[in-house]
Amino acid sequence: MKPKISCSGFLLVFFLLTGCNSGTSDSGSGSKSDPVLVEYPVVYIERNLFINNEDDEPEMASFSLTDPVAFNPGANLLIKDNAFAESPAISLTHELFPILDNDESGTNQDNRIDIRDISVSEDGQEFLVSIRAPELPGADENEQPKWNIWHYAQSTNKLERLIIDDNIAEQGDDLMASFLPDGRIIFASNRQRLSKAILLDEGKSQYQGQNERQDTATFNIHVMQADGSSIKQLTYNLSHDFYPLVLQNGKILYSRWDAMGGVNKINLYQMHPDGTENQLVFGWHSQQLNIEDENFEISLVKPQQLPSGDILLMLSADSDNTYQKRPVTINITDFIDEEQPIDINAFAGDSAISTLFASHDFNYNFSDELNSAGRLSHIYPLPDASDRYLLSLDLCRVEIDERILACSQLTDEQKQDETLVAATPAYELWLYNQTKNTQQLVASPSSENVMLTEAAILQASDFNDEFIADKIVGNQLDTELFNQQAGAIHIRSVYDFSGVDTTEQGIHQLKDPSQFTAAQRPARFIRVLRGVPMPSDEVREVLNTDFGRSNQQLMREIIGYSPIQPDGSVKVKVPANVPFALSVLDVNGQRIGGRHRQWITVKAGETLECNGCHTANSTAPHGRGDAEPLSINSGAVSGGVPYPNTSDTIIPDMGQTMAEALEQVLGLPELSRDLVFQDIWSDSALSPVNDSIEYLYSLLATPAPSGSECFDNWLAYCRLQINYEEHIAPLWQLSRQIVDEVTSELVKDNTCVSCHQPLDSDSIAQVPAGQLDLSAIPSDQPAHLVSYRELFFNDIEQEIIDGILTTKLVEVTDENGNVIFEIDNEGELILGDDNMPIPQLTTVPVARVMSSGGARASNRFFDVFERDDHKNMLSPSELKLLSEWLDIGGQYYNTPFYQQP
Repeated sequence: MKPKISCSGFLLVFFLLTGCNSGTSDSGSGSKSDPVLVEYPVVYIERNLFINNEDDEPEMASFSLTDPVAFNPGANLLIKDNAFAESPAISLTHELFPILDNDESGTNQDNRIDIRDISVSEDGQEFLVSIRAPELPGADENEQPKWNIWHYAQSTNKLERLIIDDNIAEQGDDLMASFLPDGRIIFASNRQRLSKAILLDEGKSQYQGQNERQDTATFNIHVMQADGSSIKQLTYNLSHDFYPLVLQNGKILYSRWDAMGGVNKINLYQMHPDGTENQLVFGWHSQQLNIEDENFEISLVKPQQLPSGDILLMLSADSDNTYQKRPVTINITDFIDEEQPIDINAFAGDSAISTLFASHDFNYNFSDELNSAGRLSHIYPLPDASDRYLLSLDLCRVEIDERILACSQLTDEQKQDETLVAATPAYELWLYNQTKNTQQLVASPSSENVMLTEAAILQASDFNDEFIADKIVGNQLDTELFNQQAGAIHIRSVYDFSGVDTTEQGIHQLKDPSQFTAAQRPARFIRVLRGVPMPSDEVREVLNTDFGRSNQQLMREIIGYSPIQPDGSVKVKVPANVPFALSVLDVNGQRIGGRHRQWITVKAGETLECNGCHTANSTAPHGRGDAEPLSINSGAVSGGVPYPNTSDTIIPDMGQTMAEALEQVLGLPELSRDLVFQDIWSDSALSPVNDSIEYLYSLLATPAPSGSECFDNWLAYCRLQINYEEHIAPLWQLSRQIVDEVTSELVKDNTCVSCHQPLDSDSIAQVPAGQLDLSAIPSDQPAHLVSYRELFFNDIEQEIIDGILTTKLVEVTDENGNVIFEIDNEGELILGDDNMPIPQLTTVPVARVMSSGGARASNRFFDVFERDDHKNMLSPSELKLLSEWLDIGGQYYNTPFYQQP
């Protein structure tokens, strides 16, 4: 049932259609006109409502949030001298590209190009826009034109491509550009300039990484000079960073697609214009919005800032090709989530998200049903204090007997008709004054089946952006780290969860070596992981089997390890401009707690300060500097004296964590390939010195992870790569025979496959011990060895019958333990040759012993090595290798370019 149209809705639409505002007269009428209508040009995009699909049938264009490069040809960029509806519009793109001789799309250029992302300069004299040139007939997808940024200046009345050089312009898709206060241009691009260079430094092929859903090239935020030169990459997420917005305070707000593991959110992040202090600002727990008791999935994309400082977002419907949007404002100053204020005392019970125009009952929604408020597609807030907006609005219209009628023209009887159907959208431009609740027509589509979408007014802003200069090497940025292309991360305490001390003892007691030993501290090491960018299929086709049991973690490399100090603090060098994640480990090198769910980056020379950790379900502020509670680790209570009951060789300054104090003595530590602990805090006169720990790759008799030799002289490009066939499977084949030193006779064979394979040393069939076959031969899935499948996939029990290894079958019983027999279609018992009923038989399941969820989720495997019959069969370094491999996902390969030996 479609709702009847409310009377108030009809009055509103009637008011808009009749143009009650006196400002509708043109500039020569002598009436008192709105200065925006008189003085400022309007630029807008007109596009086709429909495009032809592969079957040459018209369909609505698709605008996927996760596919920024989607090409919907059929757009025209127009400009008019003022906002009067009667003022003529001039096309800026109608003759921008020549018609090729072999172009069969026709001579109308407007149907050949795509246009988006208008952004006006602070002085209103220039604007930027993204344009996609026409399709090249017969060319492959990777040979088609890229999205380019174009520049228009009122002083010249010219629209010109910003990057003049064709080769540079076509190195990536450039979109969503905005002017920075210092004249540079910030934009989103899949160029990945520095990311590709780092791949070379890591010893990999240079390629364009795909997002974590592996369907499009990843967009990151870039910056360049006003003439298109000196392009630099600012962000390094493995999925899209896009829609950068220059805020009134000079910082950059942008949308980030967080897609690590099972995460799928688009949140708002903030950074300085040079990419430093990059942090989550809003939205991790605000992916659903409740409107009138109905939940909507929302994505926080394409932010705009209102003069009030609030953020304007146009919420999209679930459908990619639905044009109508719902305008909302978000208070990111005081909130980090919809219902999570920074100061709970000041904003308890309030919401960060409000519906724009709600006071005037403009109920813009996503329904296909008739709506008296019409359908809204785009909003441009005027950059002044007038509370006015340029709207792309489809007024309430219906189709009756092949006639299009405004809702205000309907009779009372027609208004009650529940079968009324909205007419084909006709999006026009309107200038809306929210203070006066009046609206004036600015422009209408030039023909049927086209719409006016994005629009802007070339008006100077009353809210000047502050200039935030790039951080300077030697001042805000550490020179030595910068020269090493490294940064640093400082965690005050891994026991700090949103301002709560999670230790049983309290960190001030736990860090005292006279009260607690190192073995009593739950967190001992930190692991730094790097996400491996996935190439496109054109570069290298990565099969699902390459990931192994699960592709949720894609491929991971280990950047290195560092010990955690007694107070839970860590300070260590990390590579710059690389997405990394952190894991906290126990004494065995196994991850405790969940996986990190966001990628972290630091710029060269930058130190990232972090209070502590965060649980996946916590809604408390985390990672945003102005929102986090005070750290549980206040550091040294006074300067110039040792921490209580610790060695006097380390003297902290007041407020320093143990990691900071240690840096003053030994320098900033580098990441290690090994897990190494040495007690430097205990004073032997006050408490026993804790035993050292060394889990070393050098102690392995099998190949160490690829890249381990790089750590002999640490570089920011050192990576540890573990592949199953190369580094894990050899553990099962390694000879572990115990031989009498005097007689040289074999005492015991602890080689894994001596028991865990279907043939014994005399080639006689045997049941693999524990029903676990660790053979290094191809399995039923030829891409995997038998051993991998046996470790990670459920199996069925086997037994020896007449010297042959075969599947074990057992009788099926009911819930009371009674045997169930075979019956025919009529329910009668089937008898065997002995004239006796035949029992139903079934296989016996064998559960897998490893989990891609991590080492602690694979306790069925590790518990075996606590038993007397397996104790010490694998060395601590081997068990650590298995633990780290499982913690990062237990992948079959951790490189998309693995070459079989």
